[in-house]
Amino acid sequence: QVQLVESGGGLVQAGGSLRLSCAASGSIFSINPMGWYRQAPGKQRELVAAKRSGGSPNYADSVKGRFTISRDNAKNTVYLQMNSLKPEDTAVYYCNAGITDSGSGNFRSYWGQGTQVTVSS
Repeated sequence: QVQLVESGGGLVQAGGSLRLSCAASGSIFSINPMGWYRQAPGKQRELVAAKRSGGSPNYADSVKGRFTISRDNAKNTVYLQMNSLKPEDTAVYYCNAGITDSGSGNFRSYWGQGTQVTVSS
């Protein structure tokens, strides 16, 4: 059984920073890609940032220059450093990982439980 556990959300003032973490555990052979999505009230879930192992990151235009995604493959963990936060960044942030199971060899997409990020003006 694979699990994604997120941490690091919270309340911050505009202009502040937060760092999200997401650790994958279980029967994992490989993870690609790993990334972050967010969903604000009344809006669809959208990609924030994603990164394949050894590849260049992909960012939403709205966060380019402010957010940085990184991976620690040894720990099966992905991070999202969020700087210069804006009220419009307020959302539930979800970790996503494409994982190949080490037992079955099957590939599927997994989601974390979500972590709330609230940016006050």
